[in-house]
Order: sequence, then C-alpha cells, then structure tokens
Amino acid sequence: MSSEELVPVWMTPEWLSDVLGTEVSGFTSDRIGDGLVGMNLRLQLAYAGPHGDAPARLVAKLPSPDATSRMTGVVLRNYEREVLFYRDLAATVDIRVARCHRAEWNPDTGDFVLVLEDLSPGAQGNQLTGCSVAQARTAIAELARLHGPRWGDSTLDDLEWLNRRSTADDTARLVEFWAMFVPSFLATYGPVLSVEQVELVEQFGPRLGDWVEGRDGPFTVTHGDYRLDNLMFATPEGGYPVAAVDWQTPGQGGALGDVSYFMGAGLLPVERREVERGLVDHYGVALGEYGVQVTSDWLWHEYRRDAFAGVVMSVIASQIVGASERSEQLFSAMSTRHTQHALDVDALSLV
Repeated sequence: MSSEELVPVWMTPEWLSDVLGTEVSGFTSDRIGDGLVGMNLRLQLAYAGPHGDAPARLVAKLPSPDATSRMTGVVLRNYEREVLFYRDLAATVDIRVARCHRAEWNPDTGDFVLVLEDLSPGAQGNQLTGCSVAQARTAIAELARLHGPRWGDSTLDDLEWLNRRSTADDTARLVEFWAMFVPSFLATYGPVLSVEQVELVEQFGPRLGDWVEGRDGPFTVTHGDYRLDNLMFATPEGGYPVAAVDWQTPGQGGALGDVSYFMGAGLLPVERREVERGLVDHYGVALGEYGVQVTSDWLWHEYRRDAFAGVVMSVIASQIVGASERSEQLFSAMSTRHTQHALDVDALSLV
C-alpha cells in the first residue's frame, strides 16, 4: 500500500489548515519508521501564501494499518494514552518531546491522530545495532528529566489512564498474559536463546507476581518503552541531543524500570557490562538536579531487579503485534539481550 493510500480521507489541506491556523494548499506524504502499533507519516506541506513560522514538514501518527496491531493499540489503550500524554502530561515534565499541534482520540472507534513536530534532521536509534556509550549516557540523563519533576508525586494517582500495576487484578492479568504467551514465545525465539536464557524465562514465570507486587515507591511518570527505536538523536546536520517519541505506554511506577529496560538492550552486552554501573550513577546525579536524593546502592538494587522489565516486554509484546521481518529481528535482539542482562546482574536473586 502506497503512503498516499494510507492517508485517511479526512486528512485534507483544509483540516491541516485548521490545525496550523494558516492556509495549507496541499501536501505529500511518506511513511517513516517501522512502528509496530502505530503508523507515522511525514507530511511535506505547501502553503497558499505567506505562512510565518508554520512548519514545512510535520509528522502525523495514526493507528496501524495492520489489523492485529491496531486491535492491540485499542484494547490496551495505547492510542488513548498517547493522546492524553500530550494533552495532559507532557508540559509537566522536562524530557524533550516533539511539539504537538493536534491530539485527538475517538473513544467510540478507538481511532486517534497526533500531529507532531518533525524531529529531523535528528535520526532514529536502531535497536538492532545498539548504540554508542555516548548515546546511552545522553539517553540515561534525559530519563532523569522525565522522572525528576514528578518524583513521588501523589497527584499522579488522579490520572486514571496511566499504566500501573497497583492492584491484585492488574497482577493477575499480567500473570495470565505471561502464561498464555510464553509457550509461543519460546517456540519462536527459544532457538536464538541459550540454555541458560531459556531456563531464566522458565524460572521467572512462577515469580512474576512476586516481582510485580514487590515493587514499591517512590513512583513517578514512566515512559514504559524507552528504547532506541523510540529515540531521536542529533546528527551532524542538527537535531536535539535526544528526544523521546512513542508515548503509548506512559505509566506511574518505579523509575529504574525505564533505565534498566533501556540499558538492557540499547547497549550490546560486552559494552553494557563495562559501563552500566557508572551510567546508573550518572542517572542518579542527574536526578539530584531535581532535589531527588537516592543512594548509589539503592539505584543499583532497583536497576538489577528491574532487568526483568525487558524480559516481560519481550515475551508479551512479541506475541501481540503484527509479524514482519523487522519485528522478528527486533524481538530476537531484545530477547537475547534482556535475558542476558537479567543473568548478568543476577536479577532472579532479588525476586
């Protein structure tokens, strides 16, 4: 399907004119990225006359054209949460995100649209190849700009739509998903895992509920899928040092889940082992700029325990999105790196 065919019929120059408050005479579109649950289109705009500082390009985010992925986005409230993040939460944290020009969600159909700043010439990270230590350091420090402003903020309780696993029903549902999906996960990805990695997955399953319920505060705003494919890094041509996209899983939870999840698969294991303790401490220093005082030992303990965040994501997410060559490569990389991460830090001993 061509990118023109992916543009919904209601997305017209007139609609974009209303979004931007200036007359758009036409636009072209190209699909960008490999979004598994959502779809991104880059819009190249033409204007009827003088348009001041109106952008030449925008990114429109829409539901996935894949039926399985779209259903996942609707049922798990991913589309709703991303719209509400930009509407209600983005302005209360300091992490760099794309400027949002329009955020709409239809509760009856589950459809949504986001019209966002085009972050090029920044370049998307690549989960398959991993990143440099310098990029990891930048990304980890940026997480403190998400977590720090609302660290321990009890008013987050009022945002019903945030992801959280705070009730027995939430835990039971996650345990049920794990039991449902782990056989097919192992059938597909078991061949790329070592014997020790498969054993880790099997041993963790009965402890999953204890892992969830053993988490305690302080809680803050979390991204939930902070990984290279969801980050835009500066290039020699320009761009922000780093900006986070794909806010479909924002939550209220422990901050080190984001940190450990990023580190577990963002860096290749050999490099990660050499630098992870130092980068966790670097994150702690960045938190201190928000008056958050935590010890190095506490950070390291929480980081080790939350190495399972990536294992859980690998098992469940790999089974609920549409399959493609890229998605299979992605989940192969995530599965091997996250399970190895949990083994390297002996995360199972903390559950």
